[in-house]
Amino acid sequence: MSEWLVLTIAMAAACAVVLSIAFLNHRRIGDDDDPSETPDVIEYMTMMIGVIYAIVLGLAIAGVWEARGAAQEYVRQEAQALHEISVRSEVYPAEVRARIRADVDAYVSYVVGTEWREMAEHGDITDDSARLLEKIRRDVTDYEPQTDHEGQAYQPLVDQVGAVDDARSARGQSAGATMPGVVWFGLVIGALVTVGMVFALQIRRSFREMLLAGLFSALIAFLLFLIWDFDAPFGRGIAATADPFLQQFPHLGSGH
Repeated sequence: MSEWLVLTIAMAAACAVVLSIAFLNHRRIGDDDDPSETPDVIEYMTMMIGVIYAIVLGLAIAGVWEARGAAQEYVRQEAQALHEISVRSEVYPAEVRARIRADVDAYVSYVVGTEWREMAEHGDITDDSARLLEKIRRDVTDYEPQTDHEGQAYQPLVDQVGAVDDARSARGQSAGATMPGVVWFGLVIGALVTVGMVFALQIRRSFREMLLAGLFSALIAFLLFLIWDFDAPFGRGIAATADPFLQQFPHLGSGH
């Protein structure tokens, strides 16, 4: 099911529930009821609950957005390090250079074509990418430089392999959900309490009040959906992309 369809259903359901409760609540209120008699403390509590929940929502959105940005940065660092390995191997003999570049291409192709789906579906990286990276490491470290020029390029190449390994590990750690279950529990309960406080102010069935109640509940549903969508940096609609790999290795992009 599309994420945007989920969002539409969630917002419509939130509006429907709130408006249904408002209509049912209005039916059981007597004609002599005076909404102006709402105690001042209720209005104060409603305002404070709304403010506190707005802060919590803002922090949650900022947290998942930062996690998504960090995940995209790990991808960029990994792609850049692989590109450096491919470029700096130019000083090596043709046979060694071709082997290094072929293994780098194989690693990139696997990450973009296979591991990306694994991260999206299961929130983790695979052992196969580790084996492909180990082949690159062996290509670089097992070769003994024959000239001073090759010797000068050796250590930077080893460092770039380490950078790839570090970025890959960070990418794997950021592939899963970033929001703990207890935080989601608080966000959902907070949404119910915040929307429920609307009825503490004795909402009536006027068009203006119904419209505002519906829009308010839809807004809460949208913000919760936004947090949920960002919560999996590689798995949903507004996710980190493999573009850095494809930009550094454009010759591999046609097949993906």
